[in-house]
Amino acid sequence: MTMLLVILSFLRFPMTFSYYRNIYLSDTDAAGVLYFAQGMSICHEAYEEWLNAQGVSIQTILKEKKFALPIIHGEIDFFSPIFCGYRLQIDVKCVPIKDREYAIAYQVFSTSSPDKLLAKALTKHVCINPITRKRVPLPREILGE
Repeated sequence: MTMLLVILSFLRFPMTFSYYRNIYLSDTDAAGVLYFAQGMSICHEAYEEWLNAQGVSIQTILKEKKFALPIIHGEIDFFSPIFCGYRLQIDVKCVPIKDREYAIAYQVFSTSSPDKLLAKALTKHVCINPITRKRVPLPREILGE
């Protein structure tokens, strides 16, 4: 099975993956609260760990150059401050959008208050040919069509 098929097989059967991470002083602004851009970076860490958990190596994707999955949109909403010292649980779920795109939805919780949603984020990815940089379709059988 190719790397793309491994990644995209999870589009057809979306499941939630949880990633855990501590918030360090270097993640925060002068008020000791998670800096918004760092929130997106941490969500991307969770995405990379989700790929690793599926046996997908980003190094291999970059080396083989058979496809690329760049982010074309990103957003994050905070509902409560996230402070230095928090331990977070970031739930990651993959959602198909179109024949060439998918989204990764993130929900962020503190492990000390697992029922309280602290933030949510979304990244939209597109499948492209890395040589031409043109969009290419995701395999239809993966999308369940």
